[in-house]
Amino acid sequence: MTSYLKEGRRWPGSEWLKNHPAFLENSYAATKRWVKVLYPLLKQISPSATERLMIWAEKTSKGYLFNCQMCGQCILHSTGMTCPMNCPKNLRNGPCGGVRANGHCEVIPERMCVWVQAWERSRMMPTGGDEILWLQPPVNHQLQNTSAWINLCEGIDQQQPAGWVPLSELK
Repeated sequence: MTSYLKEGRRWPGSEWLKNHPAFLENSYAATKRWVKVLYPLLKQISPSATERLMIWAEKTSKGYLFNCQMCGQCILHSTGMTCPMNCPKNLRNGPCGGVRANGHCEVIPERMCVWVQAWERSRMMPTGGDEILWLQPPVNHQLQNTSAWINLCEGIDQQQPAGWVPLSELK
């Protein structure tokens, strides 16, 4: 099989976990609480070591579980615990017009469309399942290979790119 996307190694059971996103949603919420408490403390001790630790932890855990592409703006919790950056076209707001009738990707036909998986998994999320309907801002490529958790704590992931007008502000 020819693949046009970097594929990561997977932990045994990672596909099973992704297909049961309610557990991952609860894990995400707990991790978010802990990171918001611990990050400011760790940052005071050693900002550079904290950054290296956070990046390593994300690459290791999210890389193995979700084939994380380290975009720095993680929206797993809004996409059925399915990383949209695994879409060969890097689409963040749903599938392209080329999804095949069997739900497979038009670019890599051997693979299910990331967005078909995201939709199916989001329907199994008790709390954040409807977040898949939210319009996501464009990817800020300057955040590539940075920690999404740090960017969340610092509010960096919420900064809108120049020219982006959120749907809520359109009248």
